[in-house]
Amino acid sequence: MSFSSEVKEELSRQVSSARHCQIAEAAAIFRMCGQASADGKRLLLRIENPIVGKKFSVLLKRAFGIDLRRVGKEGSSLLLIEGKEAEGFLQTIKLLGEDGRPEDRKDFISSMVVQNSCCKQAFIRGAFLAGGSISNPQKSYHFEIVCDNEEKAKQLQSLIGAFDLEAKIVLRKRYYVLYIKEGNQIVDMLGIMGANVALMELENVRILREMRGSVNRKVNCETANINKTVSAAVEQMNDILYIRDNIGFDRLPEGLEEIALARLEQPEATLKELGDSLTPPVGKSGVNHRLRKLKELARSLRDNDEEESL
Repeated sequence: MSFSSEVKEELSRQVSSARHCQIAEAAAIFRMCGQASADGKRLLLRIENPIVGKKFSVLLKRAFGIDLRRVGKEGSSLLLIEGKEAEGFLQTIKLLGEDGRPEDRKDFISSMVVQNSCCKQAFIRGAFLAGGSISNPQKSYHFEIVCDNEEKAKQLQSLIGAFDLEAKIVLRKRYYVLYIKEGNQIVDMLGIMGANVALMELENVRILREMRGSVNRKVNCETANINKTVSAAVEQMNDILYIRDNIGFDRLPEGLEEIALARLEQPEATLKELGDSLTPPVGKSGVNHRLRKLKELARSLRDNDEEESL
């Protein structure tokens, strides 16, 4: 079972005890998967995922006392509500106009249905169950809900924003996809929807990934420092050998001769180790200063050689 399916399985078992939240969640699933006839007396839902169909059935039974009917061939995903029950459902979720006909809304639902914070959470949960997915956190962080128009996506974005989460919207073919890619925000989203088991699983993955990332960054940093130290030491050795072969060490000041010999004897030593090997010991800055002087001298000698060869 995919991580997305595991999340939906967990959410399908989350049924609020408050009727207003049950109504909000049922409204979200209907607006994602259902359509009403022109007179509002027949509601048809196409719910491919049996987990979501079962959850919708439970919500209808508890909040409205309605027994959902499956239509079509055996195993069909079409679910039906008819007659007074259909009208009552539409009226409760504020989709029935004053003329007794379904409202032609572009967005999801009236704000009256999602006034309370708990109802917003239930609505988001229903929308995710019906049209959402979440990637395996072992591979990437990606949470999304697919909407059939921009107005629905923007209303859902606003509902999510009420919990200080920033969801973005992108047009994918003819659908508007609301998505979140930051791991910490996806964790918060799972908490909002009530998927606490999945939340803990994702958190564990995030902690491990961050630890690995931290270790890798430290290793890379150490490797870069080692490479930098080795490269610097090689340059210093080349400069010192050039000086020795051209003018010898006896013409160098005592401090420069001492550090030149120390470097030749200890090609892999750090500046601190070089300084400690001198008598008396010299600090890193002092060692660095002497090596810089040797570098300048070697450069000067090379420049002179080039001029003489012209």
